[in-house]
Order: sequence, then structure tokens, then C-alpha cells
Amino acid sequence: MTPVMPDQVGQIHEPEAVVEAKPRRRLLAYDRIKVLVVLAVWVLFGTLLKHSSIPIITWWDALRETLHGKTWWFVAVAIEILRQIHYAISENNGKYHQFWVTKVWGGWDHFWTRRNPWLRFRMGRMVKRAFWFVVVIAGFSSLWGVSFLQGVAQAPRRFFFNPFGSQQPWFFQLIFVMGIGVMQFVAIFWFMSRGGVETYMPEDIKTRFTDVWGQDKVLDKIRENIIFLDKPEQIEARGGHVPGGILLWGPPGTGKTLMAEAVAGETSKPFVFVDPGSFKAMFVGVGVMKVKSLYKKLRKLSLRYGGVIVFFDEADTLGNRGGAQEGGMGALPSLTEHQCNGLHYASSSSHRLLMAQEADLIAATATPEVRRRLLPVMMGGMGGMGAMDGSLQAILAEMSGLKKPKAGIWRWMRGFLTMPPKNPPKYRILTIMATNMPEALDSALLRPGRLDRKYHVNYPLLDGRIKTFEGYLKKVRHEVTPEQIERLALMSPRISGAAVKDIVNESLIAAMRRGRDFISWADIIEARVFKVYGMPDGVAATKLEQYETAIHEACHAVATYRLRKREAIDVATIEKRGPIGGFVAPVPIEERDFSWKKELEDDVVCSVASLAGERLFFDSDNSVGVGGDLGFSTNMVNNMTTRWGMGETISSARNIAFVETEGPHRRNKVDERIEAHLRVLYDRATELLTENRGFVLAIAHALVSRRTITGEDIKAIDEATMGVTLDGSWYHSRANRAALEQFHAAALEAHNNQTPNALLVVPPLPAIGLPPPPPPAPH
Repeated sequence: MTPVMPDQVGQIHEPEAVVEAKPRRRLLAYDRIKVLVVLAVWVLFGTLLKHSSIPIITWWDALRETLHGKTWWFVAVAIEILRQIHYAISENNGKYHQFWVTKVWGGWDHFWTRRNPWLRFRMGRMVKRAFWFVVVIAGFSSLWGVSFLQGVAQAPRRFFFNPFGSQQPWFFQLIFVMGIGVMQFVAIFWFMSRGGVETYMPEDIKTRFTDVWGQDKVLDKIRENIIFLDKPEQIEARGGHVPGGILLWGPPGTGKTLMAEAVAGETSKPFVFVDPGSFKAMFVGVGVMKVKSLYKKLRKLSLRYGGVIVFFDEADTLGNRGGAQEGGMGALPSLTEHQCNGLHYASSSSHRLLMAQEADLIAATATPEVRRRLLPVMMGGMGGMGAMDGSLQAILAEMSGLKKPKAGIWRWMRGFLTMPPKNPPKYRILTIMATNMPEALDSALLRPGRLDRKYHVNYPLLDGRIKTFEGYLKKVRHEVTPEQIERLALMSPRISGAAVKDIVNESLIAAMRRGRDFISWADIIEARVFKVYGMPDGVAATKLEQYETAIHEACHAVATYRLRKREAIDVATIEKRGPIGGFVAPVPIEERDFSWKKELEDDVVCSVASLAGERLFFDSDNSVGVGGDLGFSTNMVNNMTTRWGMGETISSARNIAFVETEGPHRRNKVDERIEAHLRVLYDRATELLTENRGFVLAIAHALVSRRTITGEDIKAIDEATMGVTLDGSWYHSRANRAALEQFHAAALEAHNNQTPNALLVVPPLPAIGLPPPPPPAPH
């Protein structure tokens, strides 16, 4: 490696400038004379027609008659001679050639480049149309033997009846006969290619960046693309190029489509919305034709408005062509768990061995859904059925060929006249694609040059969630305080912007159901529980089973409330949802990426609290409802013992399936360590619930009375304050505590005696305390 000298450190290297003035490339002899030959052939053809129509005329007179009044022919010959002289000088004098290329024609191009794109487009189109109008009318006027102005006046009638001297409209009859067969196919394919592409003009887009909340980091990066799209010379003048593609990937509802609309609104450029699913058609080739038509429209809009934005929603619908996805989004260290960069330190051969081993394990043990989701990613795409119709290949070709020159007769004429090729227009096309599954995209689509920038649009962080809730609540009347909004954002750790909008709307419906036109905190909580956890199916049929379920969930709630300080209880409910009789849902109050041994042990204590509580409150009896809790607890302790170094050993078995291959002795040792660890945590749960017996009975009574309570209600019961749905001070009365013990004693007796349809006979309890109604003056 060449060493860096001290005087080279910190130097800025300027791009090398072109100093040599190169002359023009020499023309072939054919290129020098071909235009003059064409003009001479035209004169010769006219002379032959004159002489054949009037045999008595001499050849010289026929030539004079042909050239009579043809001033344009002499002008064309003179211009062609001057042009060839100009080319001859350029071929021998480099400075002369560079003067014309850089100063004259280059200055002209630079002048038009600085003009408004819409004006440049319209003026160019008008000049081209005028040129061809003059050429066509002049040619036919010469054929008809009239002046140019007379040709303009007679053109409509002559074109229809006798463009070449005939008195019958055979010309249009021929076009009709020839075109009717072609139009049949054109009409069919045109009809099938319709749909799937919607164009919005700049005035149609009202969305701005201020309408996108919770994604500030992504928006800051996207703003750079807007600067380059509006002012491309800022980067091109420095030797760079404008990034032409953005990939927005992340969970559904996080604002990817909204961001694309905001980009169009901020730049005042046309916005073309594309549904990739519309490229799938019954006939092969229709999708390719739709892609070609799409990019033809994009290039036209780009020239007209100085840029265009095309947005592919659900881009994974495009599919991939199969094969290894090299250069794509990149493989995660492990697709089944979170790793601390473990495989990043491994060699490529070790990486392949471990990935193959994990793929074999998934194929042998995972569910069909997991195999379908993970194995294609690990094994490199597994086919390419999504690209069989050629639509994806056409998109790849168009995205790479945006600088191709414009086709047409004008380009052919420049080549015929040996004029230097015109620089292809710079089509300012910003491609934005959005997907929930970036691993399903073709690697060629993700390469730099097509999608240059890739942004992860994830669930918003705490500040983003607060801004999102505030933004949507500003659109309605409400009496929710900023402190409650912050608490709501803390309770919603993985929520999208679309879900926030839906919760606010559901809150308004709940308020209207109560006869109010403003939203209260209780409405927000009710709507959130309904949207996050779904509509309940009801409660258990008997009061005894409702109370047994309430004790089960109250044990979970007490253990969670006492131990998990970095989490708060969202809701606790005994209402059934499918096969689940009830649940306690905690949410994090701070966002963390890693878990520690103590936190995992607290999770296990909260899980086995159901078994410990049922045995504690029902004379060592327990239900089958603890099966799911025990399964989670066993799996967690198994991983802690065999994989995460949180047991007596530090070796990692990766999965219990590998441990089973070690033989029964090895399995027994692992089982003994898991059981011992679980027993310790179970004893901790029993001790905790014994110390908080009254707290458990209070929460169970609240669940039976309210069926669903919030974490704030549980805190209110503990601190004797006012909650969302109840007054917690009610449970701190000595008489009420004694009544709850009597209530539980009656329930225990009915449980032990297995009394059919047991109705608990207990002293009547006072009505549970209710929170005050919301004030009538919303914000």
C-alpha cells in the first residue's frame, strides 16, 4: 500500500479538468456527400418527370423548369456546403471545434436548462411542431404547384380528397383498411392495460411534512432528496448525481404512503401512484406493456414539470427472479432470535455452516407458517414466481435506462445530417417504493443506482408517539391533558400512526355514544382496550368461575405491579376473547433493547404466580388454565439455562433439540437444573402473594365488578386514590376488607364442595366507589 506523505494529509483533491482541445472526428466520404446527393436526386427526379410529361422540351429546359421558383433548394445546397466547410475546419482545428461545442451549443443548452421546465417543454414542443408543419406543407405545396400560403389554405381539402393528385379519397380509405386490423389488437391490449396507475397533479396534493408525525429522523433524510430533486445542479455541479430511488420499509401503518405524498406536496411535482399488482395480467406481455407505458408517461411529466415522483405501494408484489439475494437488505445474524452481532465475528465458512444448521432445524421443528416465512429468506429467495411475466425485468430495465436518448424522427435526422448527438435529457424521476417485506424484493432492485436510499420506517419512539397523539387529538374536541397524552404514549410502545388515528376516532365514537361531543380520558382508555385487544366474547357462565378467573388474573397483576418496575399494567380483564378466559397486559414505560437475568426471572415469577396463587387461595388446587403460563416459564428458564449463561453452566445448546441428541443422562441433568430454577422462582411468587393477600382479593373483586380494569385502577387500589373506573380508597376500609375475606371464604367453600351453579351467599357489599364525571369544558 502506498504510504501517505505528511504534506498529503488533509489535502482536497480537485477533479481533473479537460485541458486538451480535441478536434471533431473525421467524417466518412459518404457522410460528406449524402445530403447533396439527396438534393441532386430530387432535382433529377423532377427533371425526369418534366421531360416525360412534355417530350418536346429539352433536358436543360426541364432542369430549369424544375428549379424555377425553388429558392429553398439553392438555400439548402448553400447551407449544406457551409456546413461541410464548418465540419472540415472542426476536424483540423480543435479550438474551433471546442468553441462551438462548449460556447455556442453548450451555452444555448445551458440557457434553456436554467429556464422553467414547463416553459422549456412547451417551447420545445411548439418549435418542433411548427418545423414539421412548415416542412410538410412546403413539400406538398411544391407537389401541387402552388405557393406556401395557398398550400396552407388548400391543405385540409387536398389531404382528404387528393393529396397526390387523385380525385378519390383513396388515401384515407387505405389508412382505414390497413388500420382496422391493427386497431383490433391495439384496442384489446389498451383495454387490458388500463388501471393500476393514478396521476395526481401538483395542485391535487395537499399533504405536507407537517402532516407526518413521529418519523422525524426519516423525514430529515427524505428532505435531502427533495433538495436534490428541486435543485439538482447543487450536487451535479460538484461531480455527483441525484439519488433516484428511495425504499421505505417497515411495519404496516407507520406512514410510508403518507411520506411519499408529503414528498410530492413539498416539491410541487406530479405524483404517480402505482399498484404493482395491476402488472399481473392474464396474457404474458400485458404487464410489460403497462410498465413501458408508465415510464413513457413519467418521462413526459418529468420534462414538463422538471421532475416527477412515482410511488410503488406494496412493492413486494413485484416478486423476485429467484437466486441468492446478494447485495440486498442484508441477512440478520439469526432469523429466529436477537443476537449481539455473534455471526458478524465468524468467518464466511462458519457463517454458512451455522445458517445451514439453523435452516435444517427450522425445516424439522418449525410450524408451516414459520418455515414459509423464514426459509425463503435464509436460502436466498427460493424461486421467482413473482417475475415470470416479465414486469419486474421491465421495471429494472426502465430504472437503469432513464438516461436513454429520446427516439423519433428528429434523432434520425440529426444522425443523417452527421450532427453530433444531442445529450439525452435528464429525466428527474424520483422512485419511491414501500413494502412490509423488504426481504421479498429482488436484489437487483435494491442495488445502488435504482434504489439508492433505504429507510426503515419503524414504529415511532416515545416522542414521536406523543406528537402523533397530539396531532390527531387536535382535530377533535377533547379534555385530555398533556400528562394523560404522555401516559397514553407510554402505554402504547409499538403502535403505528394509523392505529393512533383509529383509536382517536373510536374514542370520539365512544364519547358520542355517551351523548358528548368531546373526548374524555375514559373514552380514550375504552377505545384503546377495544382496538388493541379486540371485542370481548363475554365472561364465564357462573359467578364462581368468574371469581376463580379473577383470582388467577389478580395474582398475575399483583406480581407484575410489585416486581416489573420498568413496565406498567395496561389492562387486566376476565372477559373472554376466544380460548383465553382473561389476561393481564403489561406495557413498557421505557424503551430498551436488551433484557437481563433479574428481569427475566421477574417475568417467570409473574408467570408462575397464577399457579402459586391458585394453590394458595384454593387449598393447593389449581386449574388447567396455568398450562400456558407454565409452558412459557419452562421455555424461558430452559433458554436461560442452556443458551444465555444464566444458569449453573455457561455452554450454549442453541435449542433443546440438540440437547436431546446427547442422550438421557444429559437430558436429565438439564431437566434437573430447569426444575430447580423454576422451584426457586415459584417459591418467590408464593411468598410475594402471601404478603399481598389483601391486594389480590381487592383486585379480584374489582375484576368481578368491572370485568376489565386499567393499570391506573390497580394503582388506585394500592394507593387509595381515584382511578379511571373506580375509587381505590373503597378497598382500604376495614369493613370492606373483612367483607372481601368473607366473600372469598364462601367462594372457597363452593369450590371445594363442587356446588353446581353455585351462587355465592355473602353479606351484601357496599357499592364500589366510582370516579367523578368528566368536566363539561373540553380543551
